[in-house]
Amino acid sequence: MNAHEVDFQIFGEEMQYVELELDPREAVIAEAGNFMMMENGVKMNTIFGDGSSKDEGFLGKILGAGKRLLTGESLFMTIFSNEGEGKKKVSFASPYPGKIIPIDLTQFNGKFICQKDAFLCAAKGVSIGIEFSRKLGRGFFGGEGFIMQKIEGDGMAFVHSGGTMARKELKPGEKLNVDTGCIIGFTREVNYDIEFIGGIKNSLFGGEGLFYATLTGPGVVYIQSLPFSRLASRIWQAAPQEGGKDKGEGSILGGLGNAMRGDRGF
Repeated sequence: MNAHEVDFQIFGEEMQYVELELDPREAVIAEAGNFMMMENGVKMNTIFGDGSSKDEGFLGKILGAGKRLLTGESLFMTIFSNEGEGKKKVSFASPYPGKIIPIDLTQFNGKFICQKDAFLCAAKGVSIGIEFSRKLGRGFFGGEGFIMQKIEGDGMAFVHSGGTMARKELKPGEKLNVDTGCIIGFTREVNYDIEFIGGIKNSLFGGEGLFYATLTGPGVVYIQSLPFSRLASRIWQAAPQEGGKDKGEGSILGGLGNAMRGDRGF
């Protein structure tokens, strides 16, 4: 194996964290801001890119880190290495309510494609790259643009979802229609495209957007019930407007406006 072999345990129900056990000189990489705690003997360093290639040179590291800018992530990642004696533990927390999903890349032919903000952490040696969409429709209307993240290698990786997670195993030719924001990720064999919902009333008053994603098997798909963008939108709608109370709150016209926008008030 090229990636470090780490043991793990996931704790919690709705606000989970994952605890990774490192043997001496083993390491994990993580996105900035996901760190929770670590035992004495674990050393933290900031690096360009994901550190998966040992002989890529300075220019290669710069190019690898630059690709992360396309996904909206930082140029840097954080590596946590066990430089002490004996086994040491380091933990990472999900950034919002939901579930942490362990991904054993050896079971998915070495590649998993996910939303650009889903990656949490992985064993050192796992590569975190970008996956370009080759279809214009998917790029313009897919919710995640032309770019998603790809996780490659032969080790363990961890992604997080919002709300409750659903795992679907699609047979060859089997199709699943999903809200574009509800996709966590899928295996490399799954075909991903965008379809127009259709219908004047659906488009104007449905409140579900104009497009949904179609995922066609074979392969495994992970779906989340509460995308962060949806959670943030509801919080923004419920927040007091500038100057005090929302002008439409409690009024007939305000309720009608919310209904036309698809707001359910909860």
